Amino acid sequence: MRRRTLLSGLAGAAAAGAVLGAGGPAAARPRRKGRKMKITTLAEGLLFPEGPVALPDGDVLVVEIHRGTLTRVRPDGTTAVAAETGGGPNGAALGPDGRVYIANCGGLRRFEVGGFVFAGGIPDDYETGSVQAVDLATGAVETLYTEADGAPLRGPNDLVFDAHGGIYFTDYGKSDGVTGDKGRLFYAKADGSAITMIAAGLEGPNGIGLSPEGDRLYVSETYTARVWWWDVTAPGRIEGGRSLGGSGGGNFLYTAPDYTNFDSLGVDAHGNVCVASMVHAGISVVSPRGRLVDFVDIDVDGDPGITNICWGGDGMRTAYVTASSTGRLLKIEDWPRPGLKLNYAG
Repeated sequence: MRRRTLLSGLAGAAAAGAVLGAGGPAAARPRRKGRKMKITTLAEGLLFPEGPVALPDGDVLVVEIHRGTLTRVRPDGTTAVAAETGGGPNGAALGPDGRVYIANCGGLRRFEVGGFVFAGGIPDDYETGSVQAVDLATGAVETLYTEADGAPLRGPNDLVFDAHGGIYFTDYGKSDGVTGDKGRLFYAKADGSAITMIAAGLEGPNGIGLSPEGDRLYVSETYTARVWWWDVTAPGRIEGGRSLGGSGGGNFLYTAPDYTNFDSLGVDAHGNVCVASMVHAGISVVSPRGRLVDFVDIDVDGDPGITNICWGGDGMRTAYVTASSTGRLLKIEDWPRPGLKLNYAG
């Protein structure tokens, strides 16, 4: 299928409430040239994988939105279900008690455009979004949160732990193609005892990450293709306000110069924000000052759905990337800059 036709199809999908999508006149703009690297497929046949987590033993965990599972990928590429989460597991992170914490959006519809799989809208069996914790030894799943201050969680998307054991997470919201939720940010305790909304009014907040010092919180928005940041003034307390009308009160960092959608993000050891970039598929590497340091082209059979990145291996120089629309987990060795070792990832 020609790329212009694919983009037009994705525009229609976006209008129907898709989480992934693109289109419109901007799609005709010239593509940026990016760095190309050696990419291998570690695993395939996954049902919209996201949220990779590199484990110390060399295995990698991913969530599968359309299967409702947390899945373990071994170094030889074989896979096994680690837990049945139900709903739509969207993001994952290791927590202070050794469990894997899941941002569960409650499920998304599966649809195809040009032979590529996407996720969006509200499925018939949707009940609620949630934050869950998974015991890897037993596969037991505990649901920690389904609401905050009496308001339901709609579509938790991604999460990150701070050094105090607290969880920052995005709630993308839900859309039926006619109306849609504004996105929110939350901070919660890992034991399920407290949750607080810390920002609201965002436009599809997706990825979330902390700076190496833990003093900045970064969030990417999907369709605006913007990255926002806040000062972290105390655990669960953030401060923005430096940008007029900043989404969620945040400070503007960066936006893509061409038609791109942003998904999740990771922060490298140098403090750069590495944003998984869809449609123009690859990783946008953005400095803390808002400059595009690098763009890593990732072309796997034309898959436009590059959604997540994490790091592992010696020196944190192996990147794991999800190519969601073809159901693959990719492995990229000798990444130009080491990834940041996350809290509790050891």
